[in-house]
Amino acid sequence: MAVFIVRRLIVSFFVLLAATFLMYVLTANAGNPLEDLFALPAATREARIEARVDRLDLNVPVPQRYLMWLAGVGSCVVPFAACDLGLNRDGQEVSELLSQALASTMQLVVTASVLAIIFGITVGIVSALRQYSGFDYTITFTSFLFFSLPIFWVAVLLKQYGAIRLNDWLAEPTISWPVLIALSVLSGLFWMAVVGGDRRRRRLVTFGVAAVATAGVLAYLSAVQWFRFPALGVGLVLVVGVGAALAATALTSGLGRRRVLYAALAAGALGAVVYYPIQPLLDVATWGTIGILAVVVLGVSGAIGAAVGGAVDRSQAIRAAMLAGFAAAFAVFVDRVLVGFSDYFSRTAGRPVSTIGSNTPRFSGNFWQVFLDTQLHLILPTAALILISFAQYTRYTRASMLETMGQDYVRTARSKGLTERTVVMRHAFRNALIPVTTLMAFDFAGIVGGAVITEQVFGWRGMGTLFIQGLRDVDPNPVMAFFIVTGAAIVVFNMIADILYAYLDPRIRLS
Repeated sequence: MAVFIVRRLIVSFFVLLAATFLMYVLTANAGNPLEDLFALPAATREARIEARVDRLDLNVPVPQRYLMWLAGVGSCVVPFAACDLGLNRDGQEVSELLSQALASTMQLVVTASVLAIIFGITVGIVSALRQYSGFDYTITFTSFLFFSLPIFWVAVLLKQYGAIRLNDWLAEPTISWPVLIALSVLSGLFWMAVVGGDRRRRRLVTFGVAAVATAGVLAYLSAVQWFRFPALGVGLVLVVGVGAALAATALTSGLGRRRVLYAALAAGALGAVVYYPIQPLLDVATWGTIGILAVVVLGVSGAIGAAVGGAVDRSQAIRAAMLAGFAAAFAVFVDRVLVGFSDYFSRTAGRPVSTIGSNTPRFSGNFWQVFLDTQLHLILPTAALILISFAQYTRYTRASMLETMGQDYVRTARSKGLTERTVVMRHAFRNALIPVTTLMAFDFAGIVGGAVITEQVFGWRGMGTLFIQGLRDVDPNPVMAFFIVTGAAIVVFNMIADILYAYLDPRIRLS
């Protein structure tokens, strides 16, 4: 393993070296970096030109400039040395611009990628297990539809209907009867596809129950003005905890293991038990407080699992209880965020969902208001990115699962009498992740470079904006800062993918 990593690092170093030289030469010769100064008045033109020439070392040949830049980059890997990525054409430190752009990009794209991976892989597995069902056809059509949509068009539509029209509606958030009926029908069709089944009567009953339930819930929420004053309340927190307990038990051991189920239910009920006592602490919350509470919840949930699980089911009970306890705690967190929405709505003059930027300029407030401000700026660009990535992960996971489920070792596992949950999660899913891991490696390496089009549409100043601005201004240093970071990310994440291959499939050896 160590020999493999060292060899890959050496080869990657020389590849990056050649790539950076080529990129520097192309950028430096892409135009005249002094062109915008030629139109200035004669009194200031010469001084401004001389200052920029000195700042960018334009009087030095391009190969020599590249070596000077490379020496500055080399200082970034020397302990206790100042990292020197040079100046941009306006005299700003590129290292500072890079740190700001990288932080902004990570905030935007990591969230979208993680959510797309979780939902895409989950839906892909279910779609493969229910091949040729109504759910499978629906997901296939939806995935191809999302994948084929131009990202700039999706972003513009989200700005129009997910922000502008939504903000208008939130001024008087009532649902009209035509909209209520349409949403109920769509919900019925969705759940009919999800639940599926071969019997027509079952599908019709599912459609009817889902449509009526959706209509009732939406009518109630509209009548009580929930969309202006949202909250979950202790009742929904308990429902989330119980639902999470059932799901966690089904995934870890199956619902037949009573001790595991009881442990998960006890942990899932924690959110409702501590809902009122914990409110004063949440009033003065910080990220440190939230982190400590999360650790406490996981510790208490694990202790419940260990106590209730017994000697036979202890490990499974601990896992299920920790999952259920975390889900219940997360529901309490979401409830508190929703409670703060009405105050935030008033402070933003009734326009809570923003269409541009990463935060509201000069906005100040408590922890929950600042968190809402950040998330409501994130929601639209994140949704635009998720739609495309979700389709990729869904299709890759479905295809990989279908191939794996037909292998001999899966049929052997079934013939031994193992439960379907064990066959899918322990035997098929792990091997099906190998091709998906390749896609994940490329995606995580690519997100460091930012989402250029999405950043442009939503006014998000991240890595993509830094790169485009550098190319437009014929400014090599910002372009090279972008390139060296993304190139290093590609090398690192591809190496991580190779290592994960050996973990997922013991037959793979790194040599």
